[in-house]
Amino acid sequence: MLYSMTGYGRGEKIIGDKTFLIEIKSLNGKQFDLRLFLPNLLKPFEFEIRSKIAEDLERGSVECVITIKQNGINKPVSINTELLKAYYKSISEIAEELNADKTQLMAAILRLPEVVSNSTEILSDTEWKEVEALLKNVLSDINEHRKEEGKSSECDLLQRLVSIEKLQDEVKTLEPLRREKIKEGLQKLLIEYVGVNNYDTNRLEQELIYYIEKIDISEEQVRLINHCNYFRNILEEPTKAKGKKLSFILQEFGREINTTGSKANNADIQKKVVLMKDELEKMKEQVLNVL
Repeated sequence: MLYSMTGYGRGEKIIGDKTFLIEIKSLNGKQFDLRLFLPNLLKPFEFEIRSKIAEDLERGSVECVITIKQNGINKPVSINTELLKAYYKSISEIAEELNADKTQLMAAILRLPEVVSNSTEILSDTEWKEVEALLKNVLSDINEHRKEEGKSSECDLLQRLVSIEKLQDEVKTLEPLRREKIKEGLQKLLIEYVGVNNYDTNRLEQELIYYIEKIDISEEQVRLINHCNYFRNILEEPTKAKGKKLSFILQEFGREINTTGSKANNADIQKKVVLMKDELEKMKEQVLNVL
């Protein structure tokens, strides 16, 4: 089963006199990249939060926002006077320069980040355990979302894999006809430029065998079939993270398909190769979002 890197999870819970809201969204990315936005109250637990998110999501570009809302109970506060003065001085100068009204200036500054904070508030161990449980639930939700997205990706990949295998079978059917056409073409050229009785048929057969061996595509066909089987096996593995491995295999698909096209020397086979390349590119795009 596949997991996508795209997902969203949200959870809200009242803990004590506060309401905690956690939102996590993830998109595809080569590595794990987390942007974490925490209120000051949760700063002491930043390492635990980062570790838990990294452990559960493994890979992708992730954004986590945790907010806290006080539920109507007054708490002792402290004012960062130095920061307030710095804000006031800078904003006053701009207001004077723009001839702007300064009557509401102080009220606006008091609402700026870090100017006013709860002075003695800390999160108890019991409250942290509840926040941690909420985080686990949100991560479970986003993983469930990723799983559902992964089902759609897996279905699409399997359909395109079947398409490539069918095209490969058609190439296999065309292969004997290709050899016969090559032989007829060479004989026609010899008759036209040398004459029907002026060339050695035994030498022609030898040269023909040598030429056909150089453009033989049977090895590429066998390897492509093996890659298709291996791709299916990986899809069936129980591990979650498979995107990088699938991407590497698709690179091998490309090598075999490209070599088949360069050796084909046959318009019908070239058409099949173009169709296989089209399916392959769509598979690569899909795999970019696989965990």
